[in-house]
Amino acid sequence: MTTTSKSSDPIRSRGLDTIMIHGIGHGPAIAGAVVTPIFQSATFEIGAGADIVRYIRNSNTPNHDMLGAKLAALEHAEAGLVLASGMAAVSTTMLTVLAAGDHVLAQRGIYGGASKFFAAVCPSLGIEADFIDGTEPSSWGELLRPNTRAIYVEPMTNPLLVVADLHAVTDFSRHHGLVSIIDNTFATPVNFRAFEFGFDLSIHSCTKYINGHDDIVAGAVMGRAEWIDRIATRSRTLGGALDPHAAFLLDRGLKTLGVRVRQQNDSGLHVARFLAGHPAVRRVNYPGLESHPQHARAKGLFAGFGGTLSFDLQGGAEAADRFVAATELATNAPSLGGVETLVMRPSVISHASLTRQEREEIGITDGLIRLSVGLEAVEDIINDLDQAMRSGRA
Repeated sequence: MTTTSKSSDPIRSRGLDTIMIHGIGHGPAIAGAVVTPIFQSATFEIGAGADIVRYIRNSNTPNHDMLGAKLAALEHAEAGLVLASGMAAVSTTMLTVLAAGDHVLAQRGIYGGASKFFAAVCPSLGIEADFIDGTEPSSWGELLRPNTRAIYVEPMTNPLLVVADLHAVTDFSRHHGLVSIIDNTFATPVNFRAFEFGFDLSIHSCTKYINGHDDIVAGAVMGRAEWIDRIATRSRTLGGALDPHAAFLLDRGLKTLGVRVRQQNDSGLHVARFLAGHPAVRRVNYPGLESHPQHARAKGLFAGFGGTLSFDLQGGAEAADRFVAATELATNAPSLGGVETLVMRPSVISHASLTRQEREEIGITDGLIRLSVGLEAVEDIINDLDQAMRSGRA
């Protein structure tokens, strides 16, 4: 029995934007509906046109299956599974790949929730974790153990936008028999398709760019069908199923992913260049800037650099607080990747679960601001940031 849907080879000849809208085209439209209906049913009649037991906690309703197949096709993976949140995807995946007595390597500076999972939850379950510098492959072997099972990275870390040597990650994984896992939330399949680079599993917080409208929480994992079946089986026990209505909204948001991300790529670069030249800004973290330490690597990896960046203001935490309070167009709120421009301080929001020492070790200062560039006119975004820095005397 399987709860996942495989993408077919002919789909690879279709453009990403076509797949976002039409998916993989399996079977006729349901009752002729152009848009997949919401299957707001917790359970389904056994044997009613299916050879599996459909149940909402199994994440195998028609809404779940359609989304899993579509996301898999976008990443050129065999199968996909949608779950209740990005962290549900992270935890369910890792607790499928790892067991007590295992060891995992995780990139330093990743999203705070994932970092806390590796630093606190894993040890409590008998799983050891070490953090690696994603830009220094020569140092990874020093932490390798006989019980190392997996390596976990991000294409651009959240929130410092460090770009790991992703080619080295997959080479290292193959050489040492590890499962390579990437959280591809920041890049999206528009800018980076993990399986073309040899990754085994790709995770997304679909709350962010995939949905893009700041109105649901969802997650997904894509990979070989064998792995996705195992993760789906574990998810039935852990219970992180996505609600059908959220699945419907996720599919609706996904249809515009391409046009949204390409616009955010363009606007993000304009905003980053503006901030880099502003006297109130001490440092800008954005791989599209020539000054970024991994700019050359990013150009070789990504089709675009995304709409999320971070920057340090002169004046530290007080200046950052004044700036955030003075924005008029941008909203002080967590999350990213939506149509609205959002700003927030990672030290008190996304990475608040880490200790000050842990934050300082990975470079997250109290004055750091993360900016998610939305779809407003880029001139309006820049004007708002400029007036906020002048009004707040940052």
